[in-house]
Amino acid sequence: MRKLGCCTWVFGDQPLADTAQALQYVGLDGVELFGDWQSTNPKKAKAVLEGHGLEIFSITPADADISHPDAKIRNASLDYYKGLADFAAELGAPMFCMHGQVGRIRPVSTQEEEDALLVVTTSQICTIAAANGLNVAFEILNRYESHQIRTVAEGLELLNQVKAANLSLLADAYHMNIEEANPAAALRAGAGSIGLYHAADSNRGAVGEGHTDFVSQITALDDIAYAGPVVFETAAPGPDPFNTDKGNEFRDEIIRQLVDSKKELRAMGT
Repeated sequence: MRKLGCCTWVFGDQPLADTAQALQYVGLDGVELFGDWQSTNPKKAKAVLEGHGLEIFSITPADADISHPDAKIRNASLDYYKGLADFAAELGAPMFCMHGQVGRIRPVSTQEEEDALLVVTTSQICTIAAANGLNVAFEILNRYESHQIRTVAEGLELLNQVKAANLSLLADAYHMNIEEANPAAALRAGAGSIGLYHAADSNRGAVGEGHTDFVSQITALDDIAYAGPVVFETAAPGPDPFNTDKGNEFRDEIIRQLVDSKKELRAMGT
């Protein structure tokens, strides 16, 4: 069976030990750990996760504007990713993810300039990762969260321009629900370049609660020999998609979503 995990950021500012205990209760195999490397001790974090039988699949980045036309802002993003790479290496994570400033949905200068800057900065980040023996997965977002790289096809073009052996794509079922005409076909088109897969239904809820055809997506992942985990990134219902804390015991709702998501995927044979 395929390994199942969860992005830890969905639990908000809860202590990692409490999140790890919840994920152990659900019976997940691992985590995508939020990359707050400035205030997280990697040795302690690793010990906590291992103590609960959880593997570290990858690291989720905080926001960093990697394509901003202001060089100072881009350099600050590079400094963040340098710290993230060191953090990931000390944790023993095999990869970290990357994306632009979530919520920036239009260029500050021009689309052409910022697309070119994205290629340059992504290449620099991949070089930083390679020096630490790490892979990088570029997350494909949707039009309401980013003005760059919103489809697998656009992601493949980025890979073609960067030409880094350690760079792959992070395909997310929730984002694909918005951007891809045929998510399963998009996954097949990305064969060999899909390095990570996130799962949440069309309403960002548990697998099976929306209209996403997960059977076709899991079949596509099997067909392209994707060997990585399925990482759940669900959210409690409510406004403000960039804030996981919806109040009203939202963490209990997330735990329920994870339990139901695991049940649904296992029923599919994955």
